[in-house]
Amino acid sequence: MPKENQQSSIGRAEMRHAPVLLTQVLEVLAPKAHESYLDLTAGYGGHAAAILDRTKAPHKAVLIDRDAQAVAYLAKRFKGQGTQIVHQDFLSASHELAKRGNKFDIILADLGLSSPHLDQAERGFSLTKTGPLDMRMDTSQELTASQIVNNCSSAELTKILRDYGQESKASSIARKIVSSRPLKTTSELAYTIARTKKFRRSKVHPATRSFQAIRIAVNDELRQLSTSLPVWVDLLAEGGRLAVISFHSLEDRLVKSFLADRTATSYDQQLIALTKKPISAKDDEITSNPRARSAKLRAAVKIKTKKG
Repeated sequence: MPKENQQSSIGRAEMRHAPVLLTQVLEVLAPKAHESYLDLTAGYGGHAAAILDRTKAPHKAVLIDRDAQAVAYLAKRFKGQGTQIVHQDFLSASHELAKRGNKFDIILADLGLSSPHLDQAERGFSLTKTGPLDMRMDTSQELTASQIVNNCSSAELTKILRDYGQESKASSIARKIVSSRPLKTTSELAYTIARTKKFRRSKVHPATRSFQAIRIAVNDELRQLSTSLPVWVDLLAEGGRLAVISFHSLEDRLVKSFLADRTATSYDQQLIALTKKPISAKDDEITSNPRARSAKLRAAVKIKTKKG
C-alpha cells in the first residue's frame, strides 16, 4: 500500500475509534480540576481528552501506549499541552513511574484493541481482512503470531488455545494448524481453524477464540495485567480512583479477583469498590460501537489513611 494511502487509512481508522463506556468512565472516576491522570493504554486519546477536559491539567497527565502509531498520534493530538507521552508497555512504564515515586489521582486502563488495530489488515489482528500473521501491539518486539503458529508444537498450541482462548476444540485445531504449515496470512489461519469446527450459523467467526488466544500469547497480555495491578494500586494517591475496562472473561476474572482481595474488609484493606458489579455498555452504545458489547468496567478508590 502506498504510504499516502496507508496514512489516509490510518486517519480514517482513528476517526472511527470511539472510546468505550466513556460516560460510565467519567461517572466512576469523577475527574476534578487540577487532578493528575495516568492513562495506561491511551490509544488515540478518546478517554484522555474527555478526562483532561475536566481536570484542566494536561501537564499532570501521563499517557502510555505500546503501539508506536498510537503514540505518534497522541503526541500530535496533545502537542504543546505539557502532557507526557510514553511509548512503552504498561507494565514496564508502571514500574518506572513507581520507582520515581509518582502518584496519580486517576488511573485508567482500557485493555481492548483499538479500531485501527482491526481496520489495518497489515497489523494482522483482523479475522476478515487478509494480512500477515503479526498481531504485535508493539511492532518493535520480535515475537509475532507467525512464529507461534508456525513454530510451536501441537501440544504448545493446544495449551495456548485452551488457556488463552478457552477453545473447546483446542487439540484438534492445533493438529490442523501443524499439518497445514506453513501458514502465512490471517485468512489462511482463519480458514484452517474454521475447517476443524462444525458449521453453525452464528455472528461469531469460528476462529475468534483462537485469534484471541494467539494475540494474548504474542503480547503477553495476561501476565502483564496480573503483574501490573498491584503496581497500579501503589501508584494511586490516597483518594485516587482506578478503573479497568476488560473485554474477555480471562481479563475480567483477573481484575475481579484482584479488586475483591484488595477491597476485602480487613486490617490491610487498600481499596473501596466503586462498582459492585461490572458496568456494561447500554444498547445505544453497542448499536453505534459494536466493540463495546463485551466491555466490562470495574473501579475502586484508594482508602485515605486516618490521621492522628
